[in-house]
Amino acid sequence: PGAAAPGSPRVWWQHEGPRRVKRAWVIPPISVSENHKRIPHLLVQIKSDKQQPGGVIYSIKGPGVDEEPLGIFSIDKFTGKVFLNAMLDREENDRFRVDLEIIVMDQNDNRPLFRQDVFTGRVVEGAEPGTCVMTADATDADDPDTDNAVLRYSILEQGAAGMFSINATTGEICTARPGLDRETVGMYNLTLQAADMSGDGLTTTATAVIYLEDINDNPPEFTKEEFSMEVEEQAAGVDVGKVFVHDKDLAGSPNWLAKFTILEGDPEGAFAIHTDPYTNDGVLSAAKPLDHEVRDRFELTVSVQNEQPLEPTAPASPRALATVRVRVQDVNEAPIFRENPRRVSVLEGVPPGTPVTTYTASDPDTRQLQTLTYALLYDPADWLQLDPHTGTIRTKRELLHPSAFLQGGWYIALVLARDDAKPPLSATGTLSIEILEVNDHAPLLQPPAGVVCGRPGRGGTLLLGATDDDRPPHGAPFHFQLSPQHPQLTRNWSITRFNVTHAVLAVLVELPEGPYSLPLLLRDSGTPPQERQQLLNISVCHCGRDGTCEEGVLAAATAGAGITLGALMIILGSSILFLRDSPSDIEDFINEVGTGPGAPLAPDSPIPSGADGVPLSPQGLEAADSDPSVPPYDTALIYDYEGSGSVASPLSSIVSSLTDEDQDYDYLSDWGPRFRRLADLYG
Repeated sequence: PGAAAPGSPRVWWQHEGPRRVKRAWVIPPISVSENHKRIPHLLVQIKSDKQQPGGVIYSIKGPGVDEEPLGIFSIDKFTGKVFLNAMLDREENDRFRVDLEIIVMDQNDNRPLFRQDVFTGRVVEGAEPGTCVMTADATDADDPDTDNAVLRYSILEQGAAGMFSINATTGEICTARPGLDRETVGMYNLTLQAADMSGDGLTTTATAVIYLEDINDNPPEFTKEEFSMEVEEQAAGVDVGKVFVHDKDLAGSPNWLAKFTILEGDPEGAFAIHTDPYTNDGVLSAAKPLDHEVRDRFELTVSVQNEQPLEPTAPASPRALATVRVRVQDVNEAPIFRENPRRVSVLEGVPPGTPVTTYTASDPDTRQLQTLTYALLYDPADWLQLDPHTGTIRTKRELLHPSAFLQGGWYIALVLARDDAKPPLSATGTLSIEILEVNDHAPLLQPPAGVVCGRPGRGGTLLLGATDDDRPPHGAPFHFQLSPQHPQLTRNWSITRFNVTHAVLAVLVELPEGPYSLPLLLRDSGTPPQERQQLLNISVCHCGRDGTCEEGVLAAATAGAGITLGALMIILGSSILFLRDSPSDIEDFINEVGTGPGAPLAPDSPIPSGADGVPLSPQGLEAADSDPSVPPYDTALIYDYEGSGSVASPLSSIVSSLTDEDQDYDYLSDWGPRFRRLADLYG
């Protein structure tokens, strides 16, 4: 006995009986006597305990079957019955070992199964017949070598058009007919069937969903041929309205997106049109401010097409056109100053009421009856007056230089123009008034006093300067000369030009020490020129060997005591203020400083004189007091800005060093008898 391999059990038998049986297979004992004469003789029937009729095929092989001795045993392949076909001789062969092969016959007991319940595919619309979309395949658990597993595919349902076909053997689905149009049918549902037994056996079904992909085969079209809109004038950048279009292609795709163009009716580019990305409509907007008074109606021709070009297979059609009529609405507009800023010129010092200009605005609303009125919005110096109805501007007071309200000689005012609409609108105009310089000031000698050495040469010169309140070209260059009314001055003094603002006074002959008053004539370069006679107070000092002041009253004052000429003049002026009510004291003071009796004078030297050209004396002082052009002594003197680059020292530096707290006036006692009165006052 032996064990049979799976599917092919081996059976051993002897003449006496069975030796082994495979589990689940019924193999009764097999024994046979030698010399058995009833041939063929049924030895045994082999069957499965779970056998279904006709489901198994049996076969045996080995010695006694298909090996020597041949043909002794056989088996019925369908029933499993084993037969003895010849007499046996135990002495020749006491046992036979035969292989039993049992073939289980397949039955069609499994339905086909699709790999998925729903198959999804895509194909572009307009695809040619034979364009394959996808493959829907199935499996069958039955024996693949039998018809039980031979599958055939078919489409049970797809609609009346029959646009798709399926390969019966492979399950590949392809287009069957032309005319796929996404805009007509965008999706197809197919019911598929798979059947075994080459289509005659068991069946199963699945669904195939086929989506048509869009192509640009439909141009956009306007929903109507004419559109009407309205927009207010002067409105720029606002949307005027929409033109509506329809495109059958897939919404949101480039095949659907529209592009608009204004072909006619807008040569100046007053309008613009763009596409609403959500609705695909054309949005017309005002690109520039529109003016109702210039043009109140527009008729535009607008075209539309896709961003993407049409497919060559798309039917040819003309470009879609529409007419857009736009009416410009009239609204109230603000007045306009056509000349802004307005620049005018006025002479300084003109009397109040002098006309300056008529500054008016215009109203763009020519088709509305409106009245404009005017007002001064900004007049910082309150120099102007304005007629509210005519816009005529006149001076209210004199316009003079210098003024903190002038910027480079210009006066800036703002004029407001307002209409009478409801609500009213206004505009602002800038009025720039140039205050033209008038030569109304003569040059002023600066400084009015100085110290020179009484000998011709380096120390016998003095640098003279002048200032002028007028602006160019009515100021420098200045002309300095000795007064023509005193020709004798030219014997002792000379004046030569140094630059446009300064001149040099020179001593021509040796002069004695003492104060001198030289009448000078100063003239500017204005048109017409202004001139003024002024006194230059000169202190002639004693000259040293090097030609400079080294001793004497004023030399001692400036060098020995360390006080400048400017400080000395302040002291002298202060003394006069203190003594003005006592003529005798004044006379004594003048006598002491060297202008009274006994003062040394050089031959042909100018007589020391006062502001009016008379000798300094009580009578001269009385005449000066009665001069209306000279301010009273108890009147505060007003000084102006001295300007940049002045050759004179600032008065503030002098005064700051001459306060009672930090000055010692005892040195005045050392200056001699001429300064005794000052020493008594300040010592």
